Amino acid sequence: MRQAEHCWLCLRPLGHRIEWHHPIPKSRGGRETVPLHPICHRAIHANFTNAELARAGTEVEDLRGNPALATFLRWIVGKPPDFHARTAARKR
Repeated sequence: MRQAEHCWLCLRPLGHRIEWHHPIPKSRGGRETVPLHPICHRAIHANFTNAELARAGTEVEDLRGNPALATFLRWIVGKPPDFHARTAARKR
């Protein structure tokens, strides 16, 4: 099993639960995976479609620059690694 120390999205230390995310969705040919907190993984999928994720590719800064995700990242920064809360869906 791969060892990971920090979340790809928020850069906080990882806790006990780690989810592996395909920056380029598998449905779009992505193979690479990156470690995320479960809450960060849900925030990504609540705010981006697979097509949007495919366009962003592995450029995490493109995701972090999204206003909704930037708000999430400012909120999550001080939370403990295994923190969990309900993730609101994007308003489309």
